[in-house]
Amino acid sequence: MDRPKIELDEVTLRFAGDSGDGMQLTGTQFSHTVAQLGVDVNTFPDYPAEIRSPEGTLYGVSSYSVNAGAKVHTSGDYYDLLIAMNASSLKVNLNYLKKGGIIITNNAGFSDKILGLAKYESNPLEDGSLSDYKLIDLNINDYVKQKITNSSLSVKVIEKTKNFFALGMAYFIYNLPLNYTEEWLKQKFKSNLEIADINIQVLYAGYEYAKNDERIKNTYTIKNAKLKPGYYRNITGNEAIAMGLVAASKISKVPVFLGSYPITPATEILHKLSEYKSYGIKTFQAEDEIAGICSAIGAAYGGYIGVTTTSGPGLSLKVEAMGYALMAELPLVIIDVQRVGPSTGIPTKPEQSDLNLAFYGRHGEAPLPVLAPSTAYSCFEMVIEAVRIATKYMVPVILLSGGYIAQGTQVLKIPEVSDLPKLDINYYTDKETYAPYKRDKVTFSRPWAIPGTPGLEHRIGGLEKEDMTGNQSSNAQNHQKMVEFRAKKIEAIANDIPDASVYGEETGDLLILGWGSTFGSLKTAWDHLNSKGHKVSFCHLHYLNPFPKNLGKILKGFKQILVPESNMGQLAGIIRSKFIIDVLQFNLVEGRPFKAIEIEDKVLSILEKGNN
Repeated sequence: MDRPKIELDEVTLRFAGDSGDGMQLTGTQFSHTVAQLGVDVNTFPDYPAEIRSPEGTLYGVSSYSVNAGAKVHTSGDYYDLLIAMNASSLKVNLNYLKKGGIIITNNAGFSDKILGLAKYESNPLEDGSLSDYKLIDLNINDYVKQKITNSSLSVKVIEKTKNFFALGMAYFIYNLPLNYTEEWLKQKFKSNLEIADINIQVLYAGYEYAKNDERIKNTYTIKNAKLKPGYYRNITGNEAIAMGLVAASKISKVPVFLGSYPITPATEILHKLSEYKSYGIKTFQAEDEIAGICSAIGAAYGGYIGVTTTSGPGLSLKVEAMGYALMAELPLVIIDVQRVGPSTGIPTKPEQSDLNLAFYGRHGEAPLPVLAPSTAYSCFEMVIEAVRIATKYMVPVILLSGGYIAQGTQVLKIPEVSDLPKLDINYYTDKETYAPYKRDKVTFSRPWAIPGTPGLEHRIGGLEKEDMTGNQSSNAQNHQKMVEFRAKKIEAIANDIPDASVYGEETGDLLILGWGSTFGSLKTAWDHLNSKGHKVSFCHLHYLNPFPKNLGKILKGFKQILVPESNMGQLAGIIRSKFIIDVLQFNLVEGRPFKAIEIEDKVLSILEKGNN
């Protein structure tokens, strides 16, 4: 049957079901397919903290959002299409589906038992409560079993392919090809071609079902992003960090050592880096967080780019070793992929809750540089920058990523090596002028001398150092001097980082100030506000300690400053303390990213009050 084909600037889908329904995989494949076609894409995986939650429960719902279009910055506010594999996944996600949106449900997941677990008093597929939406209800499990009749695999295994049936339906609705996923399945299951073949059959069966279902009145195409020529990858922030570390090693000609302990949501960096052994990358899975950072410190002492990765609870455990690396003045990159806290918190949910810990979480006077990527793409750029600062200033650097950008995807243009920034790292070799704590007059960094270099023997450790010699010292005046040197080193970095930039007017009534992973929501909200003629400006920070030198001037140019954060106001508190100005807070700690419309509504309410 012929259907009208409608072109869309942007579309948002949500694949949702139980943890074992393969929704993360399905969403990933959809995003990879649209990215292959040159469509911009941004994703957000949302899954339970439990390893395997009980089937059918509300807290066991696993989902994956995909926002695709000509230019997208977020995973989308509200969905155009919701695929719900059971009653609980419908219940959890229905409020975020646009009126008139499409719902594809697998009614095998709407038994009386699962309806009870979802706390439905009646079946929403039958009681008319979904009349505001376009409902496509079918028993996917039965269709899959009918399609696969001659197989040695069990019925239970065959039913697990239902996610590919749903994916095939989505591909038809949005006029997308199946061949990218087909080739992926052949590669994924090349050691068991029967499983690959069954999944491919089910994928095509879903496509054909949608093609013949008269309830689907329209199909859609998604506008191309018109990307510049080059090689692109649909990549997560964690993968981008791993690639950035490889690039840093390549351009500096210094090997990378990662000492890490697995922790959600940072573990993928360890996994990905372990694939790059041919580039001289060394990875070590330590027995705990403390061993992870201490091994990286040892590697830095030995002349490697030392790196450790973690999340909030692990950062807490690394605190003493961070102070040690500061005292020893060794280059170290500490990557914290933030998640909900405190303590163990909610391991799989995003938050910006570690800024205060990064700023102040060490005893004594122990300032460290703090950087924060804002997108999956900037994870690549900012980890190279973290390596540059760490090695140039001989200091540990904290890079605050987050669960949203770390595990969500974005289309990344792979740069040429010639386009990467210069990263010159030189070990000290002149024994005639060497002193362990002799400082550069500009950077205040001490020389990086490799152990075993004749004439450059020296002592380091966690006890206070004597100026120049590095010997242990308890002298009061020396301690004052060394504390001041370490602070001046951080201050000097401000002369070596770019100024903060402002979207919109440089002065005005209202500035939106953000940092880290809120960028997509804030930029989308600012775009909408700007297109409607509202005079609002936007500034987003990648450098948090030290701040860009022009930040104070920017802040003083606005009557009001709004700071949206996925915490209770940590940057807002630092801004008040540093610049002695007041700011407006907008805080979200629900374990999810801001929606752009939430930022937009908040700004409009502030503007309305200002006009009254």
